[in-house]
Amino acid sequence: MSIEAFERVRLDGTGFDPITEGEVVAVVREAIATGRGGRIITPNIDILRQARRDDGARAYLNSADLTVADGMPLVWASRLSGTPLPERVAGSSLIRSLSAGLARDGRSIFILGGRPAMDGRKDGAARAGERLAADHPGLTIAGTLCPPHGFENHPKLYARQRATIAKSNPDLVFVGLGFPKQEAVIDRLREALPRAWFMGCGAAVNFVAGDIDRAPRWMQRTGLEWAHRLGTEPKRLAGRYLRHDAPYALRLLAQAITD
Repeated sequence: MSIEAFERVRLDGTGFDPITEGEVVAVVREAIATGRGGRIITPNIDILRQARRDDGARAYLNSADLTVADGMPLVWASRLSGTPLPERVAGSSLIRSLSAGLARDGRSIFILGGRPAMDGRKDGAARAGERLAADHPGLTIAGTLCPPHGFENHPKLYARQRATIAKSNPDLVFVGLGFPKQEAVIDRLREALPRAWFMGCGAAVNFVAGDIDRAPRWMQRTGLEWAHRLGTEPKRLAGRYLRHDAPYALRLLAQAITD
């Protein structure tokens, strides 16, 4: 199954691949086996909203090899427009399913992101790596890094960390730094690892590490995961979710009906 097999569904100017989570894993495994690198991006409502007003954010979406819908409102909008996406494909699920798929092939991953070490505990990237390795025998953890805030703005520090990742030669790199920072970092890393795959995964590293609880499955399936996230991090997410993302989601759904 090739990437080119999917005719993209357009939502507010962004093309989404009508592809299931299992198909994403199959595509990536096949590409790695043939030495082809690539990039996955998992836009949710907030990322799509940013792309509407920011050309830089739009460029990240347009340049991805696989673009999948991480949000039930996007799936609903696609159905209302008559070009349905098959399912939601969340980055927080893909970090596990891709790890499971690569484990079957004896491949390796690198994890960049997570919360800093504190109180004698390892940092979030290291703990996420340990969890994925334990859950998926056969998976190699090529390395982990939990960079300090603003590391990408310090050329010498960034160069050292980039060299560390490149030297480990992973098959896939999970970058959990939040959009759009993680996409900018991926752009620079791809130059050093052209055969690797990359996925910006936001808070997924924190989920795997156990630092943030993910919503119950019923909330994920019904499009209410945002409510769970809002309840766990209200100060950080209230403005984004209620003031910006909710009105945008309603406009997107209304537009899908009238188009």
